[in-house]
Amino acid sequence: MTLTFATQTDAAIPLYLIEKDAGDALSALPKPAQTWASANGFDGGLGQCLVVPSASGEVEMALVGLGTAKARNRKRFGAVAARGKLPEGVYQLASSHSDQITQEFALGWLLEGYRFDRYATQSAPKAQLVAPAGVDATRLETIAGGEVATRDLINTPAEDMGPDELELAVRKLAEAHGATISTIMGKALLDQNFPMVHAVGRAATRAPRLIDMRWGDEGPTLTLVGKGVCFDTGGLNLKPGASMGLMKKDMGGAATVLGLAQMIMALGLKLRLRVLIPAVENAVAGNAFRPGDILTSRKGLTVEINNTDAEGRLVLADALALADEETPDLIVSMATLTGAARVAVGPDLSPFYATETTDADALRNGAQSSADPVWELPFWDPYEAMIEPGIADLDNAPKGGFAGSITAALFLRRFVTDTPRYVHFDIYGWNPTAAPGRPKGGVGMGARALLDALPDLLEL
Repeated sequence: MTLTFATQTDAAIPLYLIEKDAGDALSALPKPAQTWASANGFDGGLGQCLVVPSASGEVEMALVGLGTAKARNRKRFGAVAARGKLPEGVYQLASSHSDQITQEFALGWLLEGYRFDRYATQSAPKAQLVAPAGVDATRLETIAGGEVATRDLINTPAEDMGPDELELAVRKLAEAHGATISTIMGKALLDQNFPMVHAVGRAATRAPRLIDMRWGDEGPTLTLVGKGVCFDTGGLNLKPGASMGLMKKDMGGAATVLGLAQMIMALGLKLRLRVLIPAVENAVAGNAFRPGDILTSRKGLTVEINNTDAEGRLVLADALALADEETPDLIVSMATLTGAARVAVGPDLSPFYATETTDADALRNGAQSSADPVWELPFWDPYEAMIEPGIADLDNAPKGGFAGSITAALFLRRFVTDTPRYVHFDIYGWNPTAAPGRPKGGVGMGARALLDALPDLLEL
């Protein structure tokens, strides 16, 4: 699916965005339109939509409510819900607003058009928008394209999105943008020292692998690491059925870094990009890794397995160790890693950890400008003892139930020892309830914030 703006046309229908808290918000409209709006109870409430007819009964203009600043803050992209209520046609923004409001509305309009239609026809809204004056249409379309890629990958069930298919998706992305790709899979993972990727994925019928994509030959270095657990049964610590139902989304970290990589490459940013994805299935078989096993990682650190359902940090650890060997300017990992993060901040916010305060500040700024909310959690050093079991260097699932997201982040940080700047996102990757610009299903989290923050993060 491609999300784009409409081509400019003289027949475009004027579209007015009405802010409810902007004084006499309707005063800029022609008098007949003001009368029509008042008669129909239109006052600019968030998501309100009203078509104003001409004397001959045709669509003369359309009004969309932006609500109050408080309402917009509570429901980002809320105004674009009107897209599905507008009759078919090409619309052009006719009212003036702040750059933030205009850009957010334009991006939300594009994202509202997404439908996952691989298995069943899904009707998309037929109203089209000409790119508003002052917005970078190419950039917004590129961002929307990356989000489409992420959503499609997450929404695809594991039967059609295992390690093989995830690798194929990376290969297609690499081919489209002139990137290079290499893959280490199966027993070769042991030969080339990725023992934890192999251990987690060895019980599955589809071979585990480490996917490595590179792009760009100038500028600062950025390495993205995405958790690619294509399905997670929990292993021998088997999940109950209710918890297993959404586990096709457990490769949401990989899907999100691939969507971000697509944005970076399509925009031609001057940086050297590396994407690492450990792609596995956590399955149950006679050769599955067991509770009580002690694994030796690529870094040489030993890990006691106290829960086979805490597998994501194991495959990420080997990939992070590889990333760290090149000491890039910045390493970012993204993963649907812990239920603790979801409980702490819910499905909308992207919790993140940063070793440098300036990087955290840049991400907060990027989140605000891109309408992609994030929230910083701490690498809390006093909890380091919780991930040290004594019998091995590290514990993959500390007992007690406290600070589950923080201890997982501390675990991952142990594998980034030579690269000073490391950011980790513990995302949910799924929208449980349909919302404007965010249909129910897979969703990218943190990618837009990262993209907007890159100029500050890497001095681009």
